[in-house]
Amino acid sequence: MGAVDAPQPRSGKKKGGKRAKRRVGIRIDMTPMVDVAFLLLIFFMVTTVFRKPQALEINLPPDNKSTVSVAQSKVLEIRVLPDRAYWRNSADPWARAAVLDLATIFEKYSSDAAKIVLVKVDREARFNDMVSIIDELDLARLTRFSLQTLKPDEKKEVETL
Repeated sequence: MGAVDAPQPRSGKKKGGKRAKRRVGIRIDMTPMVDVAFLLLIFFMVTTVFRKPQALEINLPPDNKSTVSVAQSKVLEIRVLPDRAYWRNSADPWARAAVLDLATIFEKYSSDAAKIVLVKVDREARFNDMVSIIDELDLARLTRFSLQTLKPDEKKEVETL
């Protein structure tokens, strides 16, 4: 606890008739304050809830050489360029859309559990575009999708549109 030392009476005067100032000695015991600080620290450490990291589970194929044949009618293909995206369902013609507008396209196919989405992203496209497409696929419950890099001949095919 805190303690105050009372000044001792002094005898005599100094030169000039002035009295010397009496100083009160103060000593503060910091132990209780440190105890309270540690108790608060322990309380907040015990009661804090940490967020679990949100991650998307991705199943990778076991072998690079393995191939799976899929009917063309079950494939929704998306090609992402730096400022736009192109999409088509099976044998339909290519349609142009903004990356943010793909969510409305995914909603059309959300009821089809067998639909496979093939996303081909150009190397010059923004990473954020790919992440937003994956998020929109997850929101539309289209969990079967494949990510690939866009080849130059595939890029030329949609650039002419």
